[in-house]
Amino acid sequence: MAPAPAIAVALLALACCWLAVTAADKAPIKWQRANATFYGGADASGTMGGACGYDNLYMAGYGTRTAALSTVLFDDGASCGQCYKIACDRKRADPAFCKPGVTVTITATNLCPPNDALPNDNGGWCNLPRPHFDMAQPAWEKIGVYKGGIIPVMYQRVPCVRKGGVRFRMVGHDYFNVVIVMNVAGAGSIKSMDIKSSDSNDWLLMSRNWGANWQSGTYLTGKMLSFRITITDGQTIEFKNVVTGGWKFGQTFASKLQFK
Repeated sequence: MAPAPAIAVALLALACCWLAVTAADKAPIKWQRANATFYGGADASGTMGGACGYDNLYMAGYGTRTAALSTVLFDDGASCGQCYKIACDRKRADPAFCKPGVTVTITATNLCPPNDALPNDNGGWCNLPRPHFDMAQPAWEKIGVYKGGIIPVMYQRVPCVRKGGVRFRMVGHDYFNVVIVMNVAGAGSIKSMDIKSSDSNDWLLMSRNWGANWQSGTYLTGKMLSFRITITDGQTIEFKNVVTGGWKFGQTFASKLQFK
């Protein structure tokens, strides 16, 4: 048996570790530096579609509060649907083009591609390793003055708040079912997704095709379908029979369930 002092030291060490982990879990998310430009026009019509595959951003639940992320933030599409709070960095910005004291929360819906023909600090804003937001113009103008074109910003990842439930659009074709998952709250981005038809008890693992598009190679056309989704903060929800039997490619189904 270990001596009492040794046991006490071990327990103290464990308690310290637990407190450290707990403190880390509850630590506030720090603001980070980046820059922001805008695109898509005053009505944001040019932002529809994009590398996440949401197509019509109004129907997807995201509207005009969106942004294309630079490569380092986009993470090969894994960041699609995530939310970021952004503010003009008045310490670095020209005061003529900055609206201090204002924040705007955007959803990641697109990729801002790199332009290696231009230097990182003069046109190649989305080149590696720069964190950069190319925001929908209406969102950008909440924090910046149009003539500025580009402003330094501070940003932080925040939980997404959505209206209504998660939505599913059925695209692809027979033996290549693709599901676009939209209007996701909480973390906003998806870690894993499974699919099950009403005539089976087995969940089938889906894989990310690109952006917010998840695919299955099983013939499921027209069958009543359920989905099981785990988002990147660990929450899991089962959407039972959310896709009704007899569905057609191109249809969208809205659930009544939502992440927190």
